[in-house]
Formats: sequence, structure tokens, C-alpha cells
Amino acid sequence: MSSDRVLVVIGRTRHKMVVAELQEAVKRGAKFVELRLDFLAKAVDFKRLAPLKQCPWVATLRRPSDGGRFPGTEPERMMILRQAIVSGAFEWVDLETDIADSVPRFGPVKRIVSYHNTTETPANLDEIYASMLKQDADVYKLAVAAQSPEDVGRVLQLQRTAPKPTVAFCMGDIGQPTRFLALKFGAPWIYAAFNKERGIAPGLPSFDEFRTTYPVQNVNGDTQVFGVLGDPVGHSLSPLLHNHMYKKLGVNALYLPFRVPRGQLPQALESYGQIPVHGYSVTIPHKEAAANIARESEPNVQVTGSANTLVRRDDGKFSAANTDFAAAADSLKAFLAERAKAGPNTQLSQLSILILGAGGAARSIAYAFHREGAQITIAARTYERAQRLAEDVKCKAVDWHARHSVSFDVLINCTPVGMHPNVDESPCHFSILKPGTIVFDTIYTPETTLLIREARARGCDTITGVDMFVRQAARQIELFTNLTPDTEVMRLIMRKALSPLTKAFDEETEPKPAPPEEPEE
Repeated sequence: MSSDRVLVVIGRTRHKMVVAELQEAVKRGAKFVELRLDFLAKAVDFKRLAPLKQCPWVATLRRPSDGGRFPGTEPERMMILRQAIVSGAFEWVDLETDIADSVPRFGPVKRIVSYHNTTETPANLDEIYASMLKQDADVYKLAVAAQSPEDVGRVLQLQRTAPKPTVAFCMGDIGQPTRFLALKFGAPWIYAAFNKERGIAPGLPSFDEFRTTYPVQNVNGDTQVFGVLGDPVGHSLSPLLHNHMYKKLGVNALYLPFRVPRGQLPQALESYGQIPVHGYSVTIPHKEAAANIARESEPNVQVTGSANTLVRRDDGKFSAANTDFAAAADSLKAFLAERAKAGPNTQLSQLSILILGAGGAARSIAYAFHREGAQITIAARTYERAQRLAEDVKCKAVDWHARHSVSFDVLINCTPVGMHPNVDESPCHFSILKPGTIVFDTIYTPETTLLIREARARGCDTITGVDMFVRQAARQIELFTNLTPDTEVMRLIMRKALSPLTKAFDEETEPKPAPPEEPEE
């Protein structure tokens, strides 16, 4: 991904590593670079850095109060900024709004006047911005911390109505969509970390993510926005899969992660209505709330009381769908059909199924298999939830501690136990995994969970979460775009995505390794 719409941020404590990252960034296609001079442990050596210039640079020397690392005094900082401006190495300089008036223009160096707030989105943000607009700048930058979807909505509205070139976004997980959507609403560029491990700013995407996941080259005012809505969403591969498929289908769309804490779904849908987001994939913990909030819904949603898809209607309200419902049954049917080629033909109605969990996914899967005539038992860590679901589905529930005494042909894990980053956990004792039984884990990150790995070692047949994930995502893409995606292509994308060495958005180009890490000073 090469674009000057992405400003690649490099911040290291040693000049040697700055040099290495500068060289590698250009190889990877960076056309616009910000050097975070406040990261350097020693005095800035402009003469050492200047010969490496192959694209425009921005000089930034951030104070700790603004999220930076410069340890010196303010007079020392001002002196270094002035040295950067006159060095001839930088086309741009970033000046905080409180100092911008005291630093005169020099030569052709352009000015970013910036405001940072690492704790909140202040109530008077519009006033702060109005004051900044009176200052001498080529671009205005506002970076604030989002605590709620309402904060995200306020910042996007400011970006949308900006009268001069402005980059406005929210830091942190909740605010991450703004880092991409700024481009849709007229920002001249957005920011990316060359090396995400350096902790440059909360929620800052890495440059490689624009190659693997977020194709922003052609984002404009007509770009449709879709997303995955849940908490957490950082682990989700939905953005990668959906964005790949929109590109292949020729759809001008961008699919983003929207972290929405439990209980904040109505406010989030209202705040993001102004973007607008045309459709959501819905995950933990909002599937039941999504079913309740929709104006209309498919029969599967009405039956299960759970929705994993919201589609925006012309009137701004949402219709709900449950693509998990069919995807789970289809995954198991396809597996049984394949197994029948080499042995007896087993029908779903002949199976006894133990479902672990009682959330939205478990609810969808329980109803889907009950409709197929399977004998179902539900065990959840909260017995009351398992009992309530069992009463709704008209099946059995057992206490969580009794799950190991249930006999089954198929075990389905619908809990998040074993999901990244807690990959060393399992939702059950491995002693219950008998040869010939089927173990179906709905988790897909990682694909081979500890449960799946141990089941294979004990002679079980296994179904991973990838197959169900692809099936439900394909149906979502149909609902969002009215186009039918190729599920085989989607499986290939997922296999590549789950293999870190090959998850390049540009399928012809594999990512190069980052420069070797050395101890920072």
C-alpha cells in the first residue's frame, strides 16, 4: 500500500533504529513520514538523518502532557523545533496550538497546528478548534481520547464540517474508526505507526495494516461504511475478510471495527448514524440487544431472540438477520456429507449435541440444531442462562460443573474460552473427548484452539470456527451489497490471514520482515 494519504510515524530512542526504519518504510511504499524526535534518547543529529530523505518529512517533538516523550524543558524543546525548521530536512513541522503563535514561519516549511488531549474529548472542543482556525497553519490536527460513541460522533462531525484542511480523530479502541473515517470526511491524510510495538499512540494502526486489512487509497465521500460491532473487537478478522471481498466485488466500501461497551448499543447506533454506517456484523455482547433494537427482522431472529447482522434501511432504522443460524447447521451438514463418502451416512436428527455457552451464538446454534431434530443439552457458566435458553429451545440444561458427565456425539464450544489472547484455556476437560466424536469450536482466532488440538490428538473429528465464520460472513456481504461472494475465495483469504507470513492485501507481494529489534536505551 503506497499512498501519501497515510503519514507513517517513526519513533525510536536510537538514531541507528530510526535510520533502519526509515529505509524499510520507503521500501514498503511510505511516501510521507513523521519523525517523532521526542523518542530519541540523545540530541537529534539532523546531519545523520537528512541524507536518508526520499519523501516529505514532518518534524514532531511532543511533550509528555500531549502524549509525547520529550524529557527536557520547554525552552530546550522550542530550540530543537527551530533547529528542525531551519535544517532543511523537513517539509512540515507540528506545532501545538499553545506555542504555534510564538514560532514564525520560515522558508517553505509548512505548519501543522495541533491539539492533543489524552484523557477525554473536551466539552468545548468546538471552541478549541475555532480558536485554532485563527492561527497560521496549513493543516489543523485534533487528537482526543474517546470515552463513548458520542465522543466519536462529535469528532466526526467536526471533521465533516471543517472549513480548512483538518485531521480530527479519537485515540483509543473506542475511537479507532475515526482514524480511518477522517479520510472519508476530507482529511488530507491519516496516521499509521511504522512499528506498532513502539506504543506511539493508543489505537494507532500500523502501516502494514493498510496493506493487509484497510485499503484506504480510494476512500472518498461516496465510500459506504460497514463494520463489526462488539466488545472486544480487536481480535476480529472480519475487517480483513470483508475489505478483501468488497475490493474483489468492486464495491466502494470500508469495513471497520467499532468497539461498543456493553449497554451502549442504542447510543452507538445513534452516534454512528451520521456517518452513516450501512451495516454491522454484531458480536459479543450485543447479539440479543441487536435483535431487540431492530425495526424489522428475519424469522430466525424472531425465533432465537439473537441477531448478528444489522442492515440500515432507507428510513435510518435497522433490519436484523441471524446468519449464524444457518451457518452452523450448514457447517456440520457439510462435514457429515464429506464423512459419509467413506462411511455411514449420519443425519443431524440422530445426533446428541452438547453446547457449551448460552450467549447469542449458543442461542442461534441451539435453535438451528433443534430444528434439525438433534437432541441438545446446554451447559453454561451461569446456570440460570443455560436453563432459560433450554426452556426457550425446549431442550435440556445442566450445571456447568456437570458438563463432563453428559454423553454426546457432538461438542460445540460457543464460549470465548480459548480465544486469542487466552489461547492456553479450554472450556472442558480433555478426558471427555472420545475417539469418533465431533468437536466443533466456533472460535476462529486462533483456528486451531487448544480444544481443537487436543480433540485431534484424541482421535476426534473436528470442525473449526473458520468454516462457520466464512459461511455467516458470506451471507452478511449479500445482505450489505446484494452481491454473492465466492466462499472458496473467502476460505483462501482466511487461511492466508491466519498465516501471518502471507496475509498481504496485495496478494502478489509478501510483507518483508521488520528491521531487527535492538535494546532501546
